Amino acid sequence: MKISVVAFDLSDNATGRADLLARLLAARWDVEVVGPRFGPSLWKPAEGGPVKHRTVRAGKYPGFLRRLPALLSLVDGDLIVASKPRPTSYGLGLLARSRRRRPLLLDIDDWELGFLYRSGVWGRVGRALDLADPNGLAWTWVTERLVGRADALTVASRFLAERFGGVLLPHVRDTDAWDPARYDPASARATLGVAAEKVVMFLGTPRAYKGVDDLVEAVGLLGPGVVLALVGANGERRAAGRWAALPHVRVFGEIPFDEVPRYLIAADVVAVPQRATMDTIGQVPAKLFDAMALGRPIVSTAVSMIPEILDGCGLIVTPGDPRGLATAIRRLLERPDEARGLGERARRRCHERYSFRAARATLFPLVERLTRGSVK
Repeated sequence: MKISVVAFDLSDNATGRADLLARLLAARWDVEVVGPRFGPSLWKPAEGGPVKHRTVRAGKYPGFLRRLPALLSLVDGDLIVASKPRPTSYGLGLLARSRRRRPLLLDIDDWELGFLYRSGVWGRVGRALDLADPNGLAWTWVTERLVGRADALTVASRFLAERFGGVLLPHVRDTDAWDPARYDPASARATLGVAAEKVVMFLGTPRAYKGVDDLVEAVGLLGPGVVLALVGANGERRAAGRWAALPHVRVFGEIPFDEVPRYLIAADVVAVPQRATMDTIGQVPAKLFDAMALGRPIVSTAVSMIPEILDGCGLIVTPGDPRGLATAIRRLLERPDEARGLGERARRRCHERYSFRAARATLFPLVERLTRGSVK
């Protein structure tokens, strides 16, 4: 059986969840990630990995409509898995299903309208009037109204489960491949250009709601001897240049997903400083599970499911509080035994609850029921 995982933009970091689904499913079935690409190239962290991608370059309306036949031809699997309730993923999946009846599974890992609502009333009005964007507010609002038409639904957080229903399928990691014993901290530290300094790391696409500015300020409060490594930043962004100019910050560009452990193993502390915003209310940061799988000590914030996930195996602080963040990071840097213990417990929890094995135990029976036609 072939499965088509449909991503709404293969040049965007949304490709990450689609690729994760593909990696989970590829253990049993033939899987491809397909969809439009609104940027010039495939999202860099997805390059060079085991996931197969097929894409069509696309743009705004009305030109996007001319690309629809080519896009629909990509969705040729016996099962369609749409990643996110966006028009160019789930909407495309609905259209493909209408042409040839196949089961359609919708996976929701973020509240997409939350991203589009974040700028207040006038920001929403402006976005609502931007009808040229195939994934703009108006079209995404319509697509969310159609969630119930999927044959089955998986969601990545409890907020999303309460809003949409469905089966809980959190972000997960391959804890066998991401065994910290397989990676060399000294080599990783050399790559980062650090010697005796302590390393606080943020990994991923740095956006405002992820609290990177809070983290930059917090690490600056720790004084000399502590370096903040921002791994995954687009060096062309203005913020990246501003951060790189600070003496305590090192900025590294996007890296292939399978290279992440070779950087992350250098971290003395991993920080996931989510802010409490419309963007994050339904979100669980995927990078949380990177750190857990590698057994890194974690400091994060009381947002969404993070306190539940890190209960007893990470430190939780108030979102948007750089001084509180600095205090928690300093505590782990000054108490290496406590930090090591938290990291070890985090890895055990990841293996038990947030591993590929755990996710497949949920996902595979759902796929099997779908393909037998017993799920509506």
